[in-house]
Amino acid sequence: MARIVDDVHRRCRDDRSGRPADYIPELAAVPPDSFAICLATADGRIYGAGDVRTGFTIQSISKPFTYALALADRGPGGVAERIDVEPSGEPFNEISLDPVTARPRNPMINAGAITAASLIDGRDSADRFERIRRYYSRFAGRELAVDEAVYASEARTGYRNRAIGYMLRSFGILDVDPDEAVDRYFRQCSITVTCQDLALMAASLANNGRNPVTGEQAASAALTEQVLSVMTTCGMYNAAGDWVTTVGLPAKSGVGGGIVAVLPGQVGLAVYSPRLDDHGNSVRGVAACRELSRQLELHFLHVTRAARAAIRAAYSVAEVPSRLRRPSEEIAVLAQHGHRARVYELHGDLLFAGAERTVRTIEEQAAELEALPIDVRRVGEVSAIAVRMIDDLRHELFAVGARVALVDPDARLRHPGSGIEPDDPRGPVFIDRDTATEWCENIVLANHGGTAEPARTSFTTRNHPAFAGLADDDRSRLTDEFQVRTFPRGAVIAERGSPRSGLYLILEGRVRLTFDGADGRTHRLLSLSAGMSFGEIPMLVGTPFGNEARAETVVRLAVLSPERFDRLTARAPGLKLALLEQLAAEAFAQIDAAVRAIAARGGDY
Repeated sequence: MARIVDDVHRRCRDDRSGRPADYIPELAAVPPDSFAICLATADGRIYGAGDVRTGFTIQSISKPFTYALALADRGPGGVAERIDVEPSGEPFNEISLDPVTARPRNPMINAGAITAASLIDGRDSADRFERIRRYYSRFAGRELAVDEAVYASEARTGYRNRAIGYMLRSFGILDVDPDEAVDRYFRQCSITVTCQDLALMAASLANNGRNPVTGEQAASAALTEQVLSVMTTCGMYNAAGDWVTTVGLPAKSGVGGGIVAVLPGQVGLAVYSPRLDDHGNSVRGVAACRELSRQLELHFLHVTRAARAAIRAAYSVAEVPSRLRRPSEEIAVLAQHGHRARVYELHGDLLFAGAERTVRTIEEQAAELEALPIDVRRVGEVSAIAVRMIDDLRHELFAVGARVALVDPDARLRHPGSGIEPDDPRGPVFIDRDTATEWCENIVLANHGGTAEPARTSFTTRNHPAFAGLADDDRSRLTDEFQVRTFPRGAVIAERGSPRSGLYLILEGRVRLTFDGADGRTHRLLSLSAGMSFGEIPMLVGTPFGNEARAETVVRLAVLSPERFDRLTARAPGLKLALLEQLAAEAFAQIDAAVRAIAARGGDY
């Protein structure tokens, strides 16, 4: 980027056509060949070439910023009663109003700018200007000051602007002393900036009104949008049409030699060169902006690719099941009917085009669907219309018998909360896809002969599948070594990193093994139900628990303590070996199921 900016500066610097503004004596005295280019990204990175720290007066580039402050003070409706937003087709300092509305045609010409300056709130004239100065400073990220010599020069020679002020007062556009309003306009035009200041002011507009360096919100996103709209159509005076065609950026020029241009969401651009063309725009500034727009493809109508659907992946719960270990009869039902529940993963920015294609794709596939979670955790910006379209989709599918859930722990879709009632069309909101997938499976099981509830099978210690294949005497001896314990729902059975605490056989209920995700939340690795076991690896190897074990329901466990396990090693090694062989087969089956579930999601949750 630095090389590109340097190259554009080198290409344009030898153009010495045009001349500095001379109707303000102090402007005629500036070095005519000073030249600077500065580009600031919407996240605050700055690239510059030439005289980027040379000070000059902001002049008419002040107009969009005062307009923004007037909008904030009076509201868009209050400002629209006094200033239109149409291109004028006349010189910027024309003494005229729109013949139909009797208002200044836009805030970028002098009549509109003087009116905007008159709308600033404050205790008195000095306070009103001080608010303008501080407002500009917030965009620039530093305290700006007035060039008193330029202000005095403008005040001494600004008869035409005074004439505009009195015309505005006579038509009732101004309801304050016109001399005060015009003087405030002279002062705002005399604020000193550098090319780097202007680039950051432009980058703040590109960043929805937030200064990308200081993080201060200088203007609201809605007002920034309106200001940029007017800059697009009116910011370059009579050259606005040519500018939009060849450069394609909202912009504003000033007779001091500056130009600012903005590509919303991406970059702010500033150029300073005092030599002006017949429209009052910087000759080198226009040329540099054209070249940068061409090389960097900044034109706001340049389409880099067609709008694409935001769906990253889509699959049925038969293809990618949850990590809940289910009994064989439920697995069979899900294998046959799992295509009726489908998970959709979205990514990128969810704006109109992406939302429209997402909704259309889901609607086309929804005929046989009974449940579908939409995972929006990888989504960036979400527009209001996208929120509305997905909300409408949820209500419409609910009406035809399909439930829609969200995987949206950070409320990117701005939902009010989880719908938990059976007749709530919002559906639930989950923190990860695994729990959403289990919800889908339960709906399919309830609709097709399985059960939507966790399996309620129960075992005694003696008939637990871990003892399968053992002789009756061996079963009896092992049963006596285990103690039965009951844990309430939500109780921690074994903490992650804790030393071995026992070999656990699940007699009734469900146990969840969890891990901490990269998102800072706790997620399920596996849910184990009655007839399964855990704690084998810590008992065998002596390592700490790798995952937390928590009671997912009220759970009854048969527990072989470490002391009894070690005693069994000494007294009945053959019996211990038989038990471990049985448990090892079950443990590896559980690990394999968890690994397969994670792999099916690409290592995600």
